[in-house]
Amino acid sequence: MDSTQIASSVLSAMITPALLVSAAGTLVFSTSNRLVRVIDRVRVLASEALKFELNPHTQTLYQPAHILDQLPLLRQRLMLLRGAMSLLYMAISLLIATSVSIGIVKLLEWPWGGNVTLLLGMSGSVALLLSSILLVREAHLAVDSSAHEMSFLETHLEEFAHLDLVNRKK
Repeated sequence: MDSTQIASSVLSAMITPALLVSAAGTLVFSTSNRLVRVIDRVRVLASEALKFELNPHTQTLYQPAHILDQLPLLRQRLMLLRGAMSLLYMAISLLIATSVSIGIVKLLEWPWGGNVTLLLGMSGSVALLLSSILLVREAHLAVDSSAHEMSFLETHLEEFAHLDLVNRKK
């Protein structure tokens, strides 16, 4: 095999981890958006709690008991998203290292280098897999949290609707 063919095969091998880096980058972007939504939700609940704290007679939809119910779910989601983000960045680093090691191993003709490259690539892939598992778990919590919120809203809106009907009859 001539040097052009060797260079071509090495560069081709280096591209494969780069594609996984691209996939991990997309997951980082969507995970960041999910993280921002959780943080925004916590801020809304904190604002509602402050309104109630400043005036306990305030009639807000989000009473302290409801806010307390939401916080553990939001905390779990934050922790899962933090773990997923850490794993995604680790995956990106390992996959970039894999790509670089492919070139270095070929350049130095290191006999054990293939094992190092394989270990880096597998580690990056495992980190990507574990982050995906955390993201699936977080998505389930997000759905559970939304279902809980809808149940709460339905209950309270039915009460408000009933009071509205009573007040209209007067």
